[in-house]
Parts: sequence; C-alpha cells; structure tokens
Amino acid sequence: MPRVTNSPASRKRRKKVLKYAKGYFGNKSKLFRYAKEAVQHAWQYAYRDRKKKKGNWRSLWIVRLNAACRAAGLSYNRFIEGLRAAHIELDRKVLADIAVRDEIAFKALVAQAQDALKAKAAAKKG
Repeated sequence: MPRVTNSPASRKRRKKVLKYAKGYFGNKSKLFRYAKEAVQHAWQYAYRDRKKKKGNWRSLWIVRLNAACRAAGLSYNRFIEGLRAAHIELDRKVLADIAVRDEIAFKALVAQAQDALKAKAAAKKG
C-alpha cells in the first residue's frame, strides 16, 4: 500500500509559514524548518507585547502628567491624591490628553486638587 503524505495540504501549510517569515534574515525566510521556529517566536513576542503595550502607554501618560503637574507647582502623586479627595474620576489617559491639549483646563484641575488637599489637611487637624 502506498504511503500517503497529503502533499497538497503539507505544501500549503509550509508555504503559509514561509509567507509569514517573509523579510526575516537568512535561512529564517527561506527554509521551512527555521522559518517555523522564527514565526512561532515572533507570535510569542507579539502576544506578550500586546499586553506590555498597555503598560507602556500608562507609563507615558504618567510621565506627561508628572511634567505638567510640576510645571503647575505640584507633584504627580499629590495631584492624584488631590483628585481622589475632590472626587474627580478621570483616568490618566484623559488627564494626559487634557494636560497636552488644554493648559487652562489642566490648571483648573490642579487648582481643584490643591483645594481638596488643603481641605483634607484641615479636616485631619481639627
């Protein structure tokens, strides 16, 4: 009985992997054995980095907010504490966007945060 290799499906699968590996350096774009491994690694990195991207954006927003807060005379963590005390629930993405695009509105938020911090300190004292 002849050996069945399912050649059309195998060839299609190999061509698909080589297509994904297009642009890779050396053997990784030419030979199936090495392309398969490179593509699998690439997919692992892509999966991991889709998760990391969210943290990277958050870090960028925090850096922008910190710079804008310090320019307004307040540190980032005191600003966030003041916003919580003032019951202002804006996320860091929106706050960073306001800081970059609308300086007047951001200064108003900083003022509200400072007022809430003062009120919090006064409540703590007496």
